[in-house]
Amino acid sequence: MERKHSELLNKDLAMNKAEYEALYKQHEALRNKVANDPWHLGYHIMPDSGWVNDPNGLCQYHGTYHIYYQYSPFDVEGKTKLWGHMTSKDLLHFKQEEPVLFPDSRCDERGAYSGSAFIEDDTIHYFYTGNVKLMDQDYDFINAGREQNLIHVESKDGIHLSDKEWLMTNSDYPQDMSCHVRDPKIYKQKDAYYMVLGARDLASHGCVLVFESRNLKDWSYKMRFEKENFGYMWECPDLFDLDGDQFLITCPQGLSQKGYHYQNIYQCGYFPMHVDFENETYTMKDFCELDYGFDFYAPQSFEDEKGRRILIGWMGLPDIDYTNPTTENGWQHALTLPRVLTSKNGVIYQTPVEELHQLRTSSYTSTVKAFNDLELLADRYEMAIDIEKQDNFVLQLRKGACLSYDIEKHLLCLSFDACGYGRDKRYVEVEDIKNILVYADTSSLEIFVNDGAIVFTSRVYTTHEDNQIRFMETAMDGNVHFYELGKIQIETK
Repeated sequence: MERKHSELLNKDLAMNKAEYEALYKQHEALRNKVANDPWHLGYHIMPDSGWVNDPNGLCQYHGTYHIYYQYSPFDVEGKTKLWGHMTSKDLLHFKQEEPVLFPDSRCDERGAYSGSAFIEDDTIHYFYTGNVKLMDQDYDFINAGREQNLIHVESKDGIHLSDKEWLMTNSDYPQDMSCHVRDPKIYKQKDAYYMVLGARDLASHGCVLVFESRNLKDWSYKMRFEKENFGYMWECPDLFDLDGDQFLITCPQGLSQKGYHYQNIYQCGYFPMHVDFENETYTMKDFCELDYGFDFYAPQSFEDEKGRRILIGWMGLPDIDYTNPTTENGWQHALTLPRVLTSKNGVIYQTPVEELHQLRTSSYTSTVKAFNDLELLADRYEMAIDIEKQDNFVLQLRKGACLSYDIEKHLLCLSFDACGYGRDKRYVEVEDIKNILVYADTSSLEIFVNDGAIVFTSRVYTTHEDNQIRFMETAMDGNVHFYELGKIQIETK
């Protein structure tokens, strides 16, 4: 039976392709409003309307990058979850494809939740979590009333998917698990496949479950990764090898702030790892944060056909106490820039993909001390600062948005006034600053310090007239390379 428009937009309701297409036709005015928003991003993937969160299913297949993402196309609060889809040959020109996964079956009727892609035998294998909430009585939806189903689909082109294959449900997970087990990602070693799943046990301890398979369809529980007293839920795990090292990225929820660590409501970072799957043992070093800004969560990495490990994150966070004024204009959140990961001495470095250099439209070079003479005003820019002599500085990235360094306290700070819409200050301790790279889009900042060992990602909301870039004060010496940036091209349907 056909449901009313209001019913289709209610939280956590199923939606099939036909219902989506009917609603899409009704929301052309909303998409036009989003397109004309002065805070519309120029070189980031963002929703044409509605809500975006976790990147999903990232891969490159036969020369085409496929970027899927959690997508609620008609609601800015992220209610009904689909898998949106962008394709690109060069990470500069994109095509908005039709959504590929809908919450339209018994196994995912309350949302096609996060998952990943794995290419094997010229086939893309997708694994994702199908969310189901039982509504026959009152549940806490933590230890009862929720199903987190593991679902598998395949594709030969990244666009047309096979029927859904229901591989596991909560009864297949260890008996001490809560209802929260989700976000599958595949890691291959020799002839075995390993699936990592973020989890919360019945005692509210976060961990990562590991399952093993020889055929990508039959999975058996292998082991778990855990750290005592380290949050109640570990979301979005990603196990991979990088430059001879092994890492586990995950998003622990429930960490208390310690000094200048864990300043956000939920964290995102990595453990340097060594896993012996045969003997079911592992070593896990200290947790390192991936990003110190206000808006970074649920990243996912993949290896492209050039051999680069590329990471894309959600430029947002759940359950925040600050706001995004874009909701008034019909959209919320975006994905981060694609970043190349490298490692050295157990540290992950993040660098924006070199393809972005092609967006440069004009350039300026100056010493730090003469930079203000340029009187730069730009909505979208790239700025690289090579520091020759360290000292205190206050760098205005936008009016009311500053990056500053206190050399005596060795404290780097990203701060906002009203343009942060509740975002205030984030700090990181750093002994030496060698270089700074800033990518500013119309309503976002991504800042890479010391070759990307330290990163800040945040949204920011200013007018064009307030987009002056200048050193408010500094005694440091160095050189600045500044580029105004154009936009990526997105072909819409």
